Amino acid sequence: MMRVSKLAAAALLAIGCLNIVHAADAPKIELRASDVWDDDYPTVRALRNMGELLSQRTNGRITLKVFSNGALGSEKETVEQVKLGALDIVRVNISAMNNTCPITAVPALPFLFRSVDHMHKALDGAPGEEILKSCEAQGYIGLAYYDSGARSIYAKKPVHSLADTKGMKIRVQPSDLWVSVANAMGANATPMPLGEVYTALKTGLTDAAENNIPSYEGAKHFEVVKFYSKTEHSMAPEVVMFSAKKWASLSKADQALIKEAAKSSVVQNRKYWADRENQSLAKVIAGGATIVTDVDKKSFQDAMGPVYAKFVTTDQAKALVKAIQDVKDTPDAAPAKAAAPAAKPAKK
Repeated sequence: MMRVSKLAAAALLAIGCLNIVHAADAPKIELRASDVWDDDYPTVRALRNMGELLSQRTNGRITLKVFSNGALGSEKETVEQVKLGALDIVRVNISAMNNTCPITAVPALPFLFRSVDHMHKALDGAPGEEILKSCEAQGYIGLAYYDSGARSIYAKKPVHSLADTKGMKIRVQPSDLWVSVANAMGANATPMPLGEVYTALKTGLTDAAENNIPSYEGAKHFEVVKFYSKTEHSMAPEVVMFSAKKWASLSKADQALIKEAAKSSVVQNRKYWADRENQSLAKVIAGGATIVTDVDKKSFQDAMGPVYAKFVTTDQAKALVKAIQDVKDTPDAAPAKAAAPAAKPAKK
């Protein structure tokens, strides 16, 4: 018995030594991530949290350097860099992926989500996973969704109903979907990168833009257009994408570590986002902005049929819209068919 015990102890010691050697031999990985926003913005803070988690969980073997303020280029440029393998990670609004991965247009559809809770449950579940997975064939590994709040219109005049946006030049993200949304409002869509919007609003090149409150504040747009009208026409989320080329070079264990860190950072992002929304709202009001709440949202919803008819055409897209609508945000939630009548064209 004593001999068997000694042999067992020796075997365990040998296995432990091998594990130590393996850990020591595992390659150091230095990842780079890009974001167009400043260091205090919730998405940048969440990426840094992801990096901290990776470093902690690997004893510094895997690190993540976050380049903020668009240091590596615009969202469009950095999305392309990730595809080519020149950049490891990019955080962008999901609309930046629409032309590359068409199914990503679904969560950006107008009035799809009934509430923040509904959005979280849909994207944390099977519909969200399916959307991320759809980008793999195009060179992207979807890691996580970050909050981006509700998007609303801000202009030099208040917007109370669809009639107020007729003929208005509205800056939208460079995406076919967003051009269609603006056109459905009767507006003239003006696609342009975020970095050009302040000057466009100030010089009158555009009459308005649409975004969430933290972006309205963070990009200083409240300095030049003073009416933020809560149309809340979309809750298009942010998305964290990893280069499929880089991903293929990683071990399964490291892939799992990165995915787990990304998912963990989502919890912090949601906290950061809620805090920043409150701070940004107070700041823009103090800066002279008027928050317009008496908005006839139904007039906007009723105009979105053509958008759904154009972008919800495949069986997969129709099934995803229905799956998201069927997710209940509260035990007493009404069916999404009643809450989001704009989605009806998807069922044709």
